[in-house]
Amino acid sequence: MKTLALVGESGTGKSFQAKFVAHRYHADLIIDDGLLIRDSRILAGRSAKQEKSFLAAVKIALFDDKAHRDEAARRLLAEKPRRILIVGTSEKMVNKIAMRLQILPPRKFIKIEDVSSQADIEKAVRIRRIEGKHVIPVPGIEVRKIYPGIFFEAISIFKKKSDRGIVSMPRLHEKSLVKPEYSKRKKTIISEAALNEIVINCINEYNAHIKIKKTAVRETPQGYCFVVTIDIPYGLRLSGDMAAMQSYIIDNIEYFTGILIEEVNVIIDRITVEEDSAS
Repeated sequence: MKTLALVGESGTGKSFQAKFVAHRYHADLIIDDGLLIRDSRILAGRSAKQEKSFLAAVKIALFDDKAHRDEAARRLLAEKPRRILIVGTSEKMVNKIAMRLQILPPRKFIKIEDVSSQADIEKAVRIRRIEGKHVIPVPGIEVRKIYPGIFFEAISIFKKKSDRGIVSMPRLHEKSLVKPEYSKRKKTIISEAALNEIVINCINEYNAHIKIKKTAVRETPQGYCFVVTIDIPYGLRLSGDMAAMQSYIIDNIEYFTGILIEEVNVIIDRITVEEDSAS
């Protein structure tokens, strides 16, 4: 059994592309947001989309509950797939899912940017943030039967497959649009002081040698924006380390609060050396 992964940030259209990717790479099963899917059927699991809070949805997507992951693992053994496609927001996430379901970690990681245009990704992000719509890669009749409370609309797409210059008959890909409770636009009441404290804790956890000089937060229609001013020790890679720290802050705030982060801007005031810290 071989494992593949489709990874990309939340809301970028991974579930929309999951069936296309599975068909292209001959994957028998898809694991997406807590569900085990074969072709047009949900075989096992629970959809994270039915949860009422963002944190509960994350736990379902990660198969955090023992009964949930045991059910999915047993069905995986029974199905005996040749290839599995795991959908997730990061390599770390899909590796954790593979470990919990007792399958091999992915040998190939496919980025959403490899299968979607930038325009399609931006459109998916707008739909997620403004309309709160999500995709489950199974037909509407299946989702409506199991999750009637969140079902919104059925989607049918015919897509041609080209193999060595030969275009085959169009293949029907059916999907469902849903509107989870946690994605409905509700006012999240959380103080700026609390958000700034979370940012400070995230930076300290990421690298205790970074000195935080100032933090600021503002709310926009698309989410929250943070500006963090710091001093960094000599030796940190300005591009790689700072980008990783930004991702760490965003992932943790969205995970623990359920709010959307529009951007985290980091301002480096100065680079310190050991003599500075000693003095």
